[in-house]
Amino acid sequence: MDLDVAATAPAPPPAGAGDGGGSVGGSNHGGVNNAPVFKEALTWQAYGRTPVLSMVVTSFGEIWSGSEGGVIKAWPYDAIAKSLSLSPEERHMAALLVERAYIDLRNHCTVGNVCSLPASDVKYMLADYSRAKVWTVTSMTFALWDARTRELLKVFGMDGQVESARLETPVMPEQPVEEEVKVKPSKKDKSQGSLNFFQKSRNALIGAADAVRRVATKGTFVEDNRRTGAVAQAMDGAIWSGCTNGSIIQWDGNGNRMQEFQHHTSSVQCIKALGERVWVGYASGTVQVIDVEGNLLAGWTGHSCPVIRMAIGGSYIYTLAHHGGIRGWPLTSPGPLDDILRTELSNKELSYTRMEKINIMVGSWNVAQGKASAESLKSWLGSVSSDVGLVVVGLQEVEMGAGFLAISAAKETVGLEGSANGQWWIDNIGKALDEGTSFHRVGSRQLAALLIAAWARKSLKPYVGDVEAAAVPCGFGRAIGNKGGVGLRIRVYDRKMCFVSNHFAAHLEAVSRRNADFDHIYRTMSFNKPHGSTASATSVQLHRAVNVNGNQVDEVRPDLAEADMVVFLGDFNYRLYGITYDEARDMVSQRSFDWLREKDQLRAEMKAGKVFQGMREGLIKFPPTYKFQKHQPGLGGYDSGEKKRIPAWCDRVLYRDSRPISVAECSLECPVVASITSYVACMDVTESDHKPVRCTFSVDIARVDELIRRQEYGEIIESNEEVRSMLEESCFVPDTTVSTGEIILENQENIVFRITNKCETSKAAFEITCEGQSSKKEEATKSEILPRISFGFPLWLEVQPAVGLIKPGETAEITVHHDDFYTQEEFVDGIPQNWWCEDTRDKECVLTVSIRGSTSTETKSHTINVRHRCPATSAPPAIISNPPAAAAPPSNVLSSEAPSKRSSKKSQSNHKRELREQQQQQDYAQFGSSEVHDLCRMRCP
Repeated sequence: MDLDVAATAPAPPPAGAGDGGGSVGGSNHGGVNNAPVFKEALTWQAYGRTPVLSMVVTSFGEIWSGSEGGVIKAWPYDAIAKSLSLSPEERHMAALLVERAYIDLRNHCTVGNVCSLPASDVKYMLADYSRAKVWTVTSMTFALWDARTRELLKVFGMDGQVESARLETPVMPEQPVEEEVKVKPSKKDKSQGSLNFFQKSRNALIGAADAVRRVATKGTFVEDNRRTGAVAQAMDGAIWSGCTNGSIIQWDGNGNRMQEFQHHTSSVQCIKALGERVWVGYASGTVQVIDVEGNLLAGWTGHSCPVIRMAIGGSYIYTLAHHGGIRGWPLTSPGPLDDILRTELSNKELSYTRMEKINIMVGSWNVAQGKASAESLKSWLGSVSSDVGLVVVGLQEVEMGAGFLAISAAKETVGLEGSANGQWWIDNIGKALDEGTSFHRVGSRQLAALLIAAWARKSLKPYVGDVEAAAVPCGFGRAIGNKGGVGLRIRVYDRKMCFVSNHFAAHLEAVSRRNADFDHIYRTMSFNKPHGSTASATSVQLHRAVNVNGNQVDEVRPDLAEADMVVFLGDFNYRLYGITYDEARDMVSQRSFDWLREKDQLRAEMKAGKVFQGMREGLIKFPPTYKFQKHQPGLGGYDSGEKKRIPAWCDRVLYRDSRPISVAECSLECPVVASITSYVACMDVTESDHKPVRCTFSVDIARVDELIRRQEYGEIIESNEEVRSMLEESCFVPDTTVSTGEIILENQENIVFRITNKCETSKAAFEITCEGQSSKKEEATKSEILPRISFGFPLWLEVQPAVGLIKPGETAEITVHHDDFYTQEEFVDGIPQNWWCEDTRDKECVLTVSIRGSTSTETKSHTINVRHRCPATSAPPAIISNPPAAAAPPSNVLSSEAPSKRSSKKSQSNHKRELREQQQQQDYAQFGSSEVHDLCRMRCP
C-alpha cells in the first residue's frame, strides 16, 4: 500500500555528484524561502572541471571519490582533520593542503604501465565497514580495496571472474556473414533474387553497425543490456548489484559471486537494503521487495516512470521517480497491514474515484511510398470533430527499396531512426490537424517503412504523459522493417494505452505467416527503455528478454498485455478466400458486405482463436480497401490488370479495453471501457493502392483522485486502532545485551565481546560505529573525546564484524584488535613521501553499538569505551626497513585471545611498501628537512 508524499519534488543530482567542476565541500551561500544557511566547513578542488561521479567515506574516515576514466582519489583523514583545525584566516591554506594531500589510487596500483583497473567511469562506491573494504564499480567491473592499506585486492567482472591485469582493447573480430546461396535467379524467380540481396545487405550492414555500437561502448564485448545500474550493501554484509537487463547479483563481502536471479526484465535503477529485505527500483516504475535469499516477496507499479532513488526513514521506504514524484511504502509490505489498509481504502473508493470521458480517433493508411495532397489529408483527418481529444495515425510503406530498408536496419542497431519522407508525413498530418493551435504532437516512431504518431488536443495535453515508443521488425529474419510493428504507449488520466501500427506478411496464402507476425509483435514489443545504453531510447527490440542462462523468459507478461487499452491498426493483409475476382466485384457493387465478411480470412482466424485473441473490431460497412489503381476514383478503380487481385479488407483497426466481458461497467477494477462510434474508409482518396481507414472510439476512464485518496489514507492511519498498533509493532527493536562496556587493549591483542539477541521471535540488526577518539598528551593529561569526521574507526583499531544480523536467541561475537602502525605515508600531489613516525601515545575511543529491528529504523544503543595502552619505546629512525616487533602483551582484564599475527596478505603489503619506499628514497631527496618535519607534525600532532 503506497503513500504519496509529494508530487512535484525536484529530481536530485546523481549520487555522489559534485558541482560539475570536480569540487568537494559544503556551501556558505544563503537561500530563500526560509532555506537553512550552511556554514562552509572546507572546500577543495578534486578533479578540476571533471565531475565527481561517486564518493564514499571509508571505515577510517578517508574520503574516496571516483571520476571519469577510472580515476580514484583518496584524501587521508589526518590531512582533512588538520585542515579543519586551522583558523578562518588560514582557510585558503587548508584547502590547498587537502588538495595536495590526495592519493591517486590508480597510479598507486600501476606497475610497468599496466593497471588492473579498467579505464571506465567509476559510477558507484561502497564502504564495507564490516570488513574494512571499499568497492569501486564501473558499468562492467568491480574492484575491491583494503580500506586500511589502500591496497587493490582484486578486480573482477559481473561473471565473478578475476581480471589479473588490464589488457589493451582487443581487436574486434569480423562479424560472421551468412553464406549467400550462389544461385542465379531466373526471371520467374525475382523474389529469390531479392531475398539474396536483402540477406546480403542485412548481414553486412548490421555487422558494420554492430561494430560501431561496440566501439561506442568503449571497446567492451559485453552486451548493452548487461551493465551494472545500482549497488547496495545489506546488513548481513552481502553486496547486491542490479543490471540493466533486470538481473540481480548477490556477492559476499570478499567479492565472491553468490547467486544471480531475475524477477523483472526492466533495467535496475536503484537498490536499498534493510534487515532481511532488499528493495529494487526499475526503469519501468516497478518496485520489488525480495528477501536476503533472493526470493521475490512482492512487486507493484510504484510510478509511471523510472524509480531513480530510494531512502528509508521511520517505518517507510521512499521512492523518487524520474518526474520528481515521491511515494512512501511501509517497510512491512507485503504483510497483514496491507490487507487492512486495502480493505479500508476499498470501503472509501467512491470518495476518491473520478470518471473521465474522451474520444480517440485512430487512422491507418498504406501510402505505397507516395505523398498525399492537402485535400486528401483533410478528407481523412481534417474533419476531426471538436470533441476528439487524442489522434493516433499509423502509416505503412512510407518508404521502401532494398537499399533504404537495409540502411534503416543498420541505423536501428545503433539507435538511429526516421527518414525525410517520414518527417514529411508527420509535418503535413500536423498541419491538417492544426498542430500548435488545436493539437500538440506527443510522440512518434518510425521503423523503416512503418510510422506511428500521436497528437493530443490542447485541453487534454495536461493529462497525457509518459509517452514511450517501441518497434519490432518482422521482415527477413525478423530484422528488416518492411514488415513489423511500431508502437506508442501513452498514459492518459493515469491509464496505459498502447497503439501499434502494423504491416503483416502479404499474399493470399500466407495466413499462418500473418498470424505469426501478430504473435511476434504482441509478445516481444517492449516499451522499457534500457537506461544508460548507447542505443537510443526507442531502439528496435530484436529480442524480448533472456534469463541468466541466455534463454528467453516466456513467463514474463508482455507489455501490451499490461496495458489498460490496446489498439492494433494497419495493413494486416488478410484477404477474401474462396471467392473469385469477379464475384468479389459483384458483391462490392451490390454492397453485400455481410456476405463478403463470411469470406474474410481475419474474421475466420479470430473466430478460431489463432490471432488477435480477446480483441474486437467494429462492424465493417465500407468496401474493401485494397487493391486500387492509383489516381482512379470510384469502385471502378479496383485492380483490373493482369493479376486482378481480389479486393480485400487489408486495412483494419482492432482493439481491446479493460473489460473481461462486453457488458462490464467502468470502475477502478475495470478502468477503461471503449466503444466504437465510427468506422469508415475514405474512398475518395486516390494517392495509393490502399484506401485510408478511420475509427473513432468513445472511452470511459476511471481514475483515482490522489489528493483525496491520500487524505483518506491519513484518516485511516490516525483513527484505526488496529493499524496504529501494527505500525507501532513494526518499530519494535529486539532486546539485546552487550557483554562489556569497557575494553582495554595492550599491544596487538584480540578482545572478543558478545552481542546477544534476547528476543525469541525477531532478528536483531547491529551496527558498530565510532563516535570519537582522544589521545594522551605529553604531560600525561588525557584530552577530551573529539568527534570524528565520519563514524569510521581510527587507523589503530579493527572491529570485525561491524554490521550483521543476529537470529532470535543467538549471540554474535565481535573481535576488537589494536593494529600497530609505526609508519605512515604522506602524499603530496598524489606522490608518496616516505617519512616515518611513531605514535606512542595512549589512545581511547567510544564505540556505539546500534540495534534495530528488521522492519524499522528505530534503534537502541549501547556504548563501549575502548582504551589502548602503548608501552614506551624508542622512536625509530627517519627511514627503516622493518618496524620493530611488538612486545608480548600482558594478560587483560577482559577475555582475550593469544596475540594475533599479521596475515600473510598484510605482511606482503607492508613488505612491498617498504621496498617501494627504499627505491623511491633518492627520488625525493630534494625535499628539505623542514618539509619532512611539517608533514610529520600533520600525522603526529
